[in-house]
Amino acid sequence: MGQVRHGSATTTEAVRRAIQRSEESVRALARHHGISPTTVQKWRKRAHTADAAMGPKAIHSTVLTAEEEAMVVAFRRHTLLPLDDCLYALQATIPHLTRSALHRCLQRHGISRLPDMTADKPAKQKFKAYPIGYFHIDIAEFRTEEGKLHLYVGIDRTSKFAFVELHENADRPTSVIFSEALLEAVPYNLHTILTDNGIQFADLPRNRDGWTARYRVHRFDQICREHGIEHRLTKPNHPWTNGQVERMNRTIKDATVKRYHYDSHDQLRDHLQIFIDAYNHGRRLKTLRGLTPYEYVARIWTEDPDRFKIDPYRHTPGPNT
Repeated sequence: MGQVRHGSATTTEAVRRAIQRSEESVRALARHHGISPTTVQKWRKRAHTADAAMGPKAIHSTVLTAEEEAMVVAFRRHTLLPLDDCLYALQATIPHLTRSALHRCLQRHGISRLPDMTADKPAKQKFKAYPIGYFHIDIAEFRTEEGKLHLYVGIDRTSKFAFVELHENADRPTSVIFSEALLEAVPYNLHTILTDNGIQFADLPRNRDGWTARYRVHRFDQICREHGIEHRLTKPNHPWTNGQVERMNRTIKDATVKRYHYDSHDQLRDHLQIFIDAYNHGRRLKTLRGLTPYEYVARIWTEDPDRFKIDPYRHTPGPNT
C-alpha cells in the first residue's frame, strides 16, 4: 500500500528513516536528498517518521465562546429538538450562531444525531402540495373563570398563516360570521376550505340527499360558492383527516389555557391575539425553511401577486399596533 502524505511533504518515510540513521552532516544530507537543512534537522529530532497532526492542538469553535458552546450542548440534550428548531430557538440568545457552526458544535460533542424514537411509529406521509389558499377550519372549546367559549381556528395548509376568533356559541350563524371575518383578514384568495361534518359547516350526512338539503343550501356553502371556494368535508369519524388544524388547536391551548388562568373572557381574547400575532409574524417554521408564516406570504406576493386581494405588507405590525 502506498504512503499517504500531506500536500506540502517533501520527504517520504524511507527518506526520513535514512536521515535519522545517517551520521552525515546536515548540509551533506540536505544536498543528497534535495531538501532544506531545516527539514533535515526537523526529522533528526523526531523519533517517528509519520506526519504530525495538522490543525489546532485543542479543537474549539471559532464562532462560539466556551460559555455559548456549553449553552448549546445543554439545550440540545435537554430539549432533544431537531437541528433547525435548536437554531431558531438559540439565535435569539446567540445572534451570531449559524447553522453550520451549530452542526459542528453538536458533532464535536457527539450529539449531532438524535436518538431513534420512531421505531414503533408508522411512517409519516407528506401532505399533498397546494398553492396558498387552502384553509383547514375547526372549533375548540376553551374555558375561563366566566365560563365556556368556542375558539374558531383557521390555518393555511401551505403558508401556515393562522386566524382565530373566540365566540360564545358554536352554531351556524357564528360559523358564517367567522368565515366572513376570515375572508376579510386573509390578504390572498382562498380556493379550498376543509372542515369536519359538524352542523356548523354542513348538513348531517344522513340529511344531505333529502329534498330540503338540495334546495336549501347551507349558508356556509353559499359563502364558499360566492367566493369561488371549494368546500371539502372530512371523512366522518376521522378527525385526523383535518390534522393540521387539530395540531394548531393543541399549540394554542398549550400556550394559553393549559398554562395560565384567565379571570375573564377579555383576558383570554387579549392574550390569544398577542399569541397569534407573534405566531404569524415571529415564529420561524422548519416546514417553511426558516421563514415565518407572514414572511412566506410576502415571498409568494413577490412571485405570484395575482393570487392576492391586497398588498400583504399592510398586515405588518407597526409601532402603534
